[in-house]
Amino acid sequence: MESGTRAVRHFELELEELKHKLLEMSSLVEAAVQRSVAAVTQKDRSAAEQVYQDEIRINQIQLEIDEAAINLLATQQPVAADLRLVVVALKINTDLERMGDLSVHIAERAISLLKEPVIRPMVDIKHMSTLVESMVRKSLDAFIHYDAELARSVMAADHAVDHLRDATYHELVSFMEHDAHNIPQALDLMGVTRSLERIADHTTNIAEDILFLIKGVDVRQQSEGRR
Repeated sequence: MESGTRAVRHFELELEELKHKLLEMSSLVEAAVQRSVAAVTQKDRSAAEQVYQDEIRINQIQLEIDEAAINLLATQQPVAADLRLVVVALKINTDLERMGDLSVHIAERAISLLKEPVIRPMVDIKHMSTLVESMVRKSLDAFIHYDAELARSVMAADHAVDHLRDATYHELVSFMEHDAHNIPQALDLMGVTRSLERIADHTTNIAEDILFLIKGVDVRQQSEGRR
């Protein structure tokens, strides 16, 4: 009996460590997204350079999470809610790492934009980035608090981000058509909006995984069934 209790306690500690690492990863990625956007909107080179530094730890902790989750699956054979948590941790980990990569892409665009004058669509990019940063924050809060409604609000916000991406894209095209001197910064800003839209998509994936964790139902399958 004592041996069994120790085994259960060991499993619980490993599970808590996995969650801790995932929260650390989440915090790093959230900061990277914020810094990359600040690098663009505030022409902040130091913020862009910090994103490059953050990527090193993000990539490292991604490997640590994968190793910890796979070890739990192989040695502990979790079931039910615990199994869902480990599987979701692996999926969220992948989305977070890709969000970190996209933050680096935004930071690269920010460095390129430092030498260019600001053009008007930056206002829409600030609005878009605010929405995306809110989605990132809410998805992480939903995971911490197991909040299904918060996760659903993240999924609903994705449509607004898509609309802003389209509106900004068309405005940037008109700026390029009006004055060829706008082409370099307009192309960089298009890259920024595309990366923000993809970060929103990954955040939506995380929200869907959180609903699966809480409810045990794959909402993506439900959506496919309704179409």
